[in-house]
Order: sequence, then structure tokens, then C-alpha cells
Amino acid sequence: KVLITGSTGYLGKKIATCFSSVGCNLILLDLDIKKLKQQKENLTKKYKNKIKIYQCDFSDTNLRDTIFKKISLENKSLDVLINNAAMVGDDKSNKWNVNLKEQSIKNWKKCFTVNLEAVYSLIKILEKNLKQGRNPCIVNVGSIYGSLAPNYEIYKNTKINNPAAYSISKGGLINLTKLFASYLAPKVRVNCLSPGGILRSQSKKFVKNYVSTVPLKRMANESDIVNVILFLS
Repeated sequence: KVLITGSTGYLGKKIATCFSSVGCNLILLDLDIKKLKQQKENLTKKYKNKIKIYQCDFSDTNLRDTIFKKISLENKSLDVLINNAAMVGDDKSNKWNVNLKEQSIKNWKKCFTVNLEAVYSLIKILEKNLKQGRNPCIVNVGSIYGSLAPNYEIYKNTKINNPAAYSISKGGLINLTKLFASYLAPKVRVNCLSPGGILRSQSKKFVKNYVSTVPLKRMANESDIVNVILFLS
């Protein structure tokens, strides 16, 4: 039984499909209930696995923790927890994808709530469920920017920026991973994957700039990331 947060996003959809294809039952969390229902229908039709869905806004702390507790009560055991949900770099909110000096503190607070605090809360509430699982593990999805400062040359003459709160929250997630890896050992394994840039719909200029810094001369794709998550699980 695998719980995936942010399951209807670019990466979340690939994770859910991958784990369905190897015979896992899923618990899916995301913000949009229509997308969740459609995802459940598509996956169960193809893979015949069992799927539970929960609508959850990670930025609403009271509602979020209520949903987390409901999941804990309704699912006795849990084998894998994949913390994929995040407020990311392509978020369309005002004062997010802007120059560093223009980024708002309001978005910082929301970003830390979604990317860091929610992960802490979910792991804490589901600890006993994981300990009832078979060879249980947690995989957190971080970012290369959790360890490295951005190279701002990549973003020159493009419409893409690097939100500071995103990078810093992912740095916190890496530390949180280490904390729980120590705290939950030896029963529960805890790892963090920190991907570089994933090719989606970025401009040709940005892709060219980014690829020039990468030894493989390409950006990552979802399969690169999903296969590592499967391995760690």
C-alpha cells in the first residue's frame, strides 16, 4: 500500500502509474477532487488495483491535519509514503515566479507550510501506520536547489525565475529527512531524492541555458525520477 501526495501533478501521475503497474494499492492525495476521481478511474480500469483518494489542501493546516488523521484511522498499515506534493517553481501565484527582490514573504510562509511543515505533520501522524507495514519506507522528493545555490545565468533573458522559498524549503526537507531517518530507524527507512531540472514546457532559451551546465547535455525526465523512487521503495 503506497501513499502518494501531489498525485495528479506531472511527476505524481507518473509515480502513481509506475506503482500501479507493479501491483501496488494506492492512497492518493491532491487538491483537485475532479482530477483525483479521474485518476482513480483511469488507473483502476487499467491495473485493477485498489485506490483511495483524499482531497487535501496542504496550505490549510487545520483541514490538512484532519485529513491526515482520517487517513491514519482508515488505513491500518502503510508500506510506502511518497512525499511529492509541493509549491513549485511554476506556481502561477503573484510574487512567486519573479525576481529575487520582488518575491513576497506571504508566499514564503505558504511555501514552508506546504513543502516542509505538511511533510513533518504527515510523517508524524502516519508513523504508527508505517510501523505496521512490510519493510516500510518514506521517500521525500526534494530538489537539487536544496543542496546548491541556483546559477542565475541560466535564467537570464527567460521568463523563469528561481523562488528562494522553494530552494530553502527543499533544503529544510533534506534535513527533515535526516532527522526522521535517525528517529524512525531501524523500522522505517527514510530517503530523499533531489532531482535537477525536469524537461516540460520551458522555453528553448531556458533549456539551452540549463543543458549547457549538465554533463549529460539534457534535462531530466519523469522516468529518471520515478525509477529511482521505485528503487528506494
